[in-house]
Amino acid sequence: MGCDADTGGQTKYVVDLARALASSEGVGQVDLVTRRIVDPLVSDDYQQPIEALSDNARIIRIDAGPEEYIPKEQLWDHLDSFMDNLVNWLNGQEGMPDLVHSHYADAGYVGIRLSSLLGVPLIHTGHSLGRDKRKRLLAKGLSREAIEQTYNIERRIDAEEEVLANADLIITSTRNEIREQYALYNYYDPGRMVVIPPGTDLQQFHPYDGSETIAFFNEVSRFFTDPDKPIILSLSRPDERKNILTLIEAYGESSELQQLANLLVIAGTREDIRDLDKGAQEVLTNILLLMDSYDLYGKMAIPKGHHPEEVPEIYRLAAATRGVFVNPALTEPFGLTLLEAAASGLPIVATENGGPVDIIGNCHNGRLVDPLDKEEITRALLDLLGNQDSWSQASRNGIQAVRQYYSWRGHADSYLSMVLSLAGKYQPIPSEPPRAKTLRYRDRAIFTDLDQNLVGDSAVGLRQFVDVMQENHRCVTFGIATGRRIDTALSLMNKYGIPRPDVLISSLGTRIHYGQSLTEDDYWADHIDHHWNLRRVKRLLDELPGLKVQPKKEQTQYKLSYYYDVVKAPPLEEITAMLRDRELTANAISSFGQFLDIVPSRASKGQALRYVAQRFDIPLEQILVAGGSGADEDMMRGNMLAVVVANRHDEELSQLEEQSIYFASQPHAMGILEAIDHYDFFGACKVPPADD
Repeated sequence: MGCDADTGGQTKYVVDLARALASSEGVGQVDLVTRRIVDPLVSDDYQQPIEALSDNARIIRIDAGPEEYIPKEQLWDHLDSFMDNLVNWLNGQEGMPDLVHSHYADAGYVGIRLSSLLGVPLIHTGHSLGRDKRKRLLAKGLSREAIEQTYNIERRIDAEEEVLANADLIITSTRNEIREQYALYNYYDPGRMVVIPPGTDLQQFHPYDGSETIAFFNEVSRFFTDPDKPIILSLSRPDERKNILTLIEAYGESSELQQLANLLVIAGTREDIRDLDKGAQEVLTNILLLMDSYDLYGKMAIPKGHHPEEVPEIYRLAAATRGVFVNPALTEPFGLTLLEAAASGLPIVATENGGPVDIIGNCHNGRLVDPLDKEEITRALLDLLGNQDSWSQASRNGIQAVRQYYSWRGHADSYLSMVLSLAGKYQPIPSEPPRAKTLRYRDRAIFTDLDQNLVGDSAVGLRQFVDVMQENHRCVTFGIATGRRIDTALSLMNKYGIPRPDVLISSLGTRIHYGQSLTEDDYWADHIDHHWNLRRVKRLLDELPGLKVQPKKEQTQYKLSYYYDVVKAPPLEEITAMLRDRELTANAISSFGQFLDIVPSRASKGQALRYVAQRFDIPLEQILVAGGSGADEDMMRGNMLAVVVANRHDEELSQLEEQSIYFASQPHAMGILEAIDHYDFFGACKVPPADD
């Protein structure tokens, strides 16, 4: 924690939340799930699969992508694998979770799919949001292209829109967060948002009682000519957004402040600045340069390191000197350090952008300032440091208000009361496999599309594929996943002599049928109906140029299909944005360069296939998926074995070339046979007993 810009106070918030919920009556288990990291540059703790936080709270680390640490902006291509590995882990546990709570956009991407697959509510906390971040980066002069290249911002915003459309409850820390950040989104719905302020560990963070010997005093007193002066304390990561340099400039330009107080800057831990990442290196270098420029030796300290357990006593040290805590960040989502400081009896001066507005509004224990106005920061500090009555009142107010408004017990109680209101809204995924008496269990499966994979090839290739499937029918489930309606799909299979599959996923994942009798999965049909409004979607799209409604035989209750003229019609991204602007929850899918299909947000080939795998208890790693168009993409990502046949449509699916996906040299069914050999798919097949 605290080793980079992605592991600060908000990460601590999630850990503390897990502990607080786990200690609540009626909560049996809390699992905090994250990515496992095996990297000599970070602690060995990060590679432990399970780490206990309390008796019934633990950290679960799931493999996904490379072993080493990578920034969150590079995680997107590994999230489907993370999801699949997490489901594998859950299947080995005694029971499934009753709800999923995702934090940040990337977890939201996983949370949507996991909550949908399990049939449980989704809670989400965004912490910081992509649209707000992009707005601030543009204001700093960065181009949209540079922002996208560095931050993958479009994928983040897309995930945030998707989670806002699907989450049952959005938990925020402040009203400001709802107004200033979430209001920027098309799926902004304040009716599903609730403010539950973060908590503070009052056992760790408490006022100085006068009898405590604070060991950290020896660490910092050597820097000060007069160590008994009040301490102006700044504690944050060495991150440009924390705006530490403006605070130092304000202090350096005020002889009155320098006369009244010392400045203590706690900015992470370092052995050698040159070993840090570029951003931290630049901030710390500039801190030292400013310290030298203003000749603040004897008045300012920036210790090289501290232990996490020393943080509470650092606050108490500043409070014991009748100092002030300063958070001059350009923006602060909620300000956990402000609560810790307030609980310790420190008055605060904080940015007016974000969470501090609510905190100081509730606590009345300090001043809000424009973080870029050095004179305003100076006046606020002088007002508290130079007036003993103001300092004492702010200190008392903070101690009392944190206990009243910001305890973890209160947070957990409010959280659980909101969650209980969601009870009964969902029907969990059936635990028994469908039609168990007529569908034999097989340990692996092959799923393929019709049009790009089986139909259109020479009769020889298709015959060979059918022969292979029949030779291995005792250990392989045969499935077809098509965009066609079930009637036209069956007609096409009859025409080409394709045997009826064990599982038929039709209409782009909106219908699932099993066995020779084509028994429909009623649970799936009810499940995907979530927030689906066919009439409103059709009314919107019928007005657009370049879209022509396909014949009625291609339409269903859950699939709206158009011919798509890429020259005249808006790009797919614009159509998706229009749907979101009208708050229509749906997936827009283009394929073959000429078709556009709109289906419910919970429906797609990939989501339907994962649902089938879960019900049949077939490991995703033992499912071979064959595809050739853009409609197949989401069922080819993640842990399933996948092959893109050589006759794929134009460049559709080319974005998967960097994934662990086999691109066949042969087209259609011959490409699938090539992949069966490539993966040695039947080499480890477990044949069930003859009487199974």
